[in-house]
Amino acid sequence: MASPTPILPRLLKALIVSSVAVTASHLVLSDTLYLSFSAQASAALGVGGGYSSDQAFTSALINTFLLMPLVLWTGMRVTGERKVGVMVLVGTVGWVVAVGNGMGVLDERPGAVLPWDSLALVVGATALASLMRRTRA
Repeated sequence: MASPTPILPRLLKALIVSSVAVTASHLVLSDTLYLSFSAQASAALGVGGGYSSDQAFTSALINTFLLMPLVLWTGMRVTGERKVGVMVLVGTVGWVVAVGNGMGVLDERPGAVLPWDSLALVVGATALASLMRRTRA
C-alpha cells in the first residue's frame, strides 16, 4: 500500500483540479443557459426553436451538476490521489449552492459570470476538503 501524499502537494493538486472543475462547470452552465435565452427569444418572436426554454434551463442545471463531481473525481484520480469522496461531495454541494445563490446574476444577461467570491469559496472549500481522508482503523 502506497503512503499518502503529503499535505501541501495534495492541496496544490486539489486547488488546480477544483479550479478546472469550477471553470468547466461554469462554461457548461453559461453555454446551456444561452440556449435557454435563445429559446425564450425565439418564442417571443413566434419562431419555434424545437425545444423549450424550460428544457434548456433544466438541461443547463443537470449538466453542470453532473459535470462537477465527474471532473473532481477524475482530476484527482489522474493526479494519483485516492480517497477523494469527501472532496467530491463538498465540491458538488458547494457548486449547487453557488449556482442557486447566483442564478439571479446569470438570468439577467447572457454570458454573465457567477460572483467571483462564490467561485473562490467553492474552489477553496473543495481544496481544503481534499485534506480530509478517512483512515482505516
